[in-house]
Amino acid sequence: MARAPSAARFETLYRACYQDLLGYALRRVERPESAADVVADTFLIAWRRIDEIPDSQARPWLFGVARNVMANHQRADRRRADLGARLRQELTGATTAEPAVPPEIAHAFRALPEGDQEVLRLVAWEGLTADDLAVALGCSVNAARIRLHRARRRFAEALRSPSLTSRSLTSHDRSHRD
Repeated sequence: MARAPSAARFETLYRACYQDLLGYALRRVERPESAADVVADTFLIAWRRIDEIPDSQARPWLFGVARNVMANHQRADRRRADLGARLRQELTGATTAEPAVPPEIAHAFRALPEGDQEVLRLVAWEGLTADDLAVALGCSVNAARIRLHRARRRFAEALRSPSLTSRSLTSHDRSHRD
């Protein structure tokens, strides 16, 4: 029976503070989904400790919890980034680095949509066949071939684009003047 007043109190706190806590989190994290996670974790803690929340200080108490939750998320993010960096460093000998690419080609490549870039990387740098590409993308072999064909076509168009051509001529001219 004591559960009903706790649930009602939680609902009141949630309605009164959700937007404020979300705004607080959004101003302090890089990605909106991280802010939503912080607020969700904050209210999970509030639910578990509903009877410990001081009546007159509920809002600041929630902000304190959100602050601690954010710190925990940031520490976890740093640990993941550090682990990723260590793994990349340890695996450097086992893998090959991204090939050196002339700046004009790199510029044209970066101008492609992310999906096209990934398809071209998987085939050109990772050596996947169309069949392998289909598995990696979770699509049919025919769809993978079409995506690869379109990505190659868009890349060729990007390489021929006037902005790239004038850019490469300008850098070419500069290198011969120096």
